[in-house]
Amino acid sequence: MTSRAYIIDAVRSPFARAREDGALHRVHPVDLYATVLKALVKRNDIDPALLDDVVTGCVIQVAEQAANIGRHAALAAGLPESVPGVTLDRKCGSSQQALDFAAASIAAGNYDLAIAGGVEMMGVVPMRVNRMGKDNEGPMLKARYPEGFIRQGISAELIAARWGVSREEMDEFSLRSHQLAAADEGVSRDIVPIETTDLEGHSITVTADEGIRANSTLAKLSSLKAAFESPEMTERYPEINWSVTAASSSQVTDGASAVLLASEHMVSRLNLKPRASIMRSTVAGDDPILMLMGIIPATTKLLNKVGLSVGDIGAFEVNEAFAPVVLGWSKEFDVELDQINVFGGAIALGHPVGASGGRLTANLLRAMESRKCRYGIQTMCESGGMANATLFEQVH
Repeated sequence: MTSRAYIIDAVRSPFARAREDGALHRVHPVDLYATVLKALVKRNDIDPALLDDVVTGCVIQVAEQAANIGRHAALAAGLPESVPGVTLDRKCGSSQQALDFAAASIAAGNYDLAIAGGVEMMGVVPMRVNRMGKDNEGPMLKARYPEGFIRQGISAELIAARWGVSREEMDEFSLRSHQLAAADEGVSRDIVPIETTDLEGHSITVTADEGIRANSTLAKLSSLKAAFESPEMTERYPEINWSVTAASSSQVTDGASAVLLASEHMVSRLNLKPRASIMRSTVAGDDPILMLMGIIPATTKLLNKVGLSVGDIGAFEVNEAFAPVVLGWSKEFDVELDQINVFGGAIALGHPVGASGGRLTANLLRAMESRKCRYGIQTMCESGGMANATLFEQVH
């Protein structure tokens, strides 16, 4: 038995700076995700006992985010103990992978109602803390790649060199991200207010993303120095022009997201109003050194599977890990920027790695609705040279 997977709703927390004075820093990761889950269930007026699973993306699953945070957050949200939870890690694409897995389970007839989401408190559980100072590669992997892996910022520089992305293009794109995000009046539909305290212990309600720089200018961005240049890397990669700055990189952020999915049977039974359906999803592997351009084979693979071309797609969400990633992808597929990330992206909004996929979904749904697009694609680059791509069809 097969069923199309329908997206009923998508919500998220505000995204906040991942540092001690960040707006969400004093919220426990379990509580942050639980608040988003609780809001999703409440506003769609569903019986949570009907949920078959809570599928969760989280990259750094140690400390406060350890021990299956998806299950912990489901219980913290007050969901019935009968509702299970699972937590997965596909790096930056973790919550998109959660969405794809939940949709596939619905399509296979295994689930009828599920939540796919993600959480990452990067200011509380920093990146790489899970390595504990140990070698996480091993002799066999090092033998295959003897020169060693590189930082993602270096990968972004290599992408800029290979796809001919100039510093001026990067700065203009970065400014565009902030301007679009600042002008997005519909984002309040997606955001769940979070109750917390500030540094002085005063109660506050966080309702807006913290990283948007509405007053930024091209002159300010153009004055920033390259962020990843070093003598060692300059010698190793003479083709790099060293143009990627902090402003053309995604922000390190705290946040959570969640998407409600249902089968055709459950849509009919509960009289739900789907916003879109998931037609197909795919994942691809690519060069782990260049790393961030797996979005090209993933997009190509997805389109080939469904027999569509990029010209059939009305809106795209391409994660802004770095400006050259999106610009290189757009050059490869000859897609105009006005179809991509129309409400801004991670350069302005931030990139809580385990949760970003859900934020892209929420933005893509609104973009498809506002532009009356039949099809939309979301794609996300991931460390290790991987990428997810998911095709959405708007439901009329």
